[in-house]
Amino acid sequence: MNSSFRFGTVGSPKSTPKKPGGTVGGILRTAELGLNALELGWVRAVRVSEKTCQKISTTAQDQGVSISVHAPYYINLNADDEEWPKSRKRLMDASLYGNLAGATDIVFHPGSYFGEQPKTVLPLAIERLEGCLAELREGDNPVILRPETMGKGAMLGSLEDTLEMSNAIPGVQPCLDFAHLHARPGDGSMNTYDEWSAALELYGAKLGEDALQNLHIHLSGIEYSEKGERNHLPLEEADLDLEAILRALKDFNCSGRILCESPILEEDALKIKHTWEAMN
Repeated sequence: MNSSFRFGTVGSPKSTPKKPGGTVGGILRTAELGLNALELGWVRAVRVSEKTCQKISTTAQDQGVSISVHAPYYINLNADDEEWPKSRKRLMDASLYGNLAGATDIVFHPGSYFGEQPKTVLPLAIERLEGCLAELREGDNPVILRPETMGKGAMLGSLEDTLEMSNAIPGVQPCLDFAHLHARPGDGSMNTYDEWSAALELYGAKLGEDALQNLHIHLSGIEYSEKGERNHLPLEEADLDLEAILRALKDFNCSGRILCESPILEEDALKIKHTWEAMN
């Protein structure tokens, strides 16, 4: 079976015209560019009306563009008891309004270890995430919650962390940020075909081969130090081996969505798409 991906950007393309502008304009521009996925960057807060969500959903359906949401940055599954209700509300708002806007997947940053060991933090993170998902399903909300792999070793969100959360809770699956996975060790590793193949093998082993057919991927160049991620870069300016990643995805027969987070959003999204198509 020939695996296939949808390609797009996180946030509306840079070349979205002022009119109609906004997310609707972003969807129209996405389709015009020959891309077919868009992740809504609700990274500061969820400030959108039900009416706007309806418009986003209808436009995306008309244009054949798949929608996901990047929830606000300030979500922490390991927050203290006072902070957690605020984090939870951000994730739930993104999920509720995202579903209204036609989004199938809600990507979020899972939080920080606060100096603790992953094995200490994960049980609480899983318990809280289970509560969120149970409430969503009670309200007939089918979105997939996707904890993102994070680019710094101090952050909750190693590949293993996200697989453990996903393995524990049906309806949770990772968002694989390949740039973050490359930056996280801080030493330039996680950049070869063999390393990516091992990661995908682990993914399939933990979550089942079927899960490899529904990947949600973030991709860009990245600058990093020994502490991990510093900032995203255009692919051309970074040491990330794009072809090694795409070759591993092809050989593991993966499919799903690849969303570009590079500073030159759609240029690099199209570069990824064309590189993929040349391989297949």
